[in-house]
Amino acid sequence: MIDLVKDVRLWFAPQRLKEEGETPDYRFSLANERTFLAWIRTALALVGGGFAVDQFLPDLRWGVRVGMTVALLAAGAACALRAVNHWMRCERAMRRGADLPVSRFPVVLGLGVGLVAGAMVVIVLLGLTNSR
Repeated sequence: MIDLVKDVRLWFAPQRLKEEGETPDYRFSLANERTFLAWIRTALALVGGGFAVDQFLPDLRWGVRVGMTVALLAAGAACALRAVNHWMRCERAMRRGADLPVSRFPVVLGLGVGLVAGAMVVIVLLGLTNSR
C-alpha cells in the first residue's frame, strides 16, 4: 500500500524520478513515452467506443446498451490510469538498472475488449436475423 501511495505521488511530481538511480539512455526514455502514448490512444478509442455504443445503438435493450457502454468507458479509464502508472514504473526501473515491470493488465484488457466485441457480434447477428 505504501508503494502505491509513493507511485501515485510520483505521477504528479515526475521530476522526483531524477533522484533515483542514473539517467538512462534517452532513447529508452523516449520509447517508454511512445508506449505511454499508445496506451493513451487505446484509452481514447475505448472511451470513443463507449460513447458510440450509447449514441448509435438506441434500439438495444437499455440494460445491454448501458452495460456495454459502462464496460468500454471503465476500460478506457483503467487504461489511461494504467498508462501513467506503467510509464512511471518503467522509468524508475530503467533508472535503477532493474528489470522492467510485468503486468497482467494487457491480458485483462484484451479479454475484456474481446468479450465486448463478441457480445457485439452476437447482437449484430441477432439483429440481422430479426430484421428479415
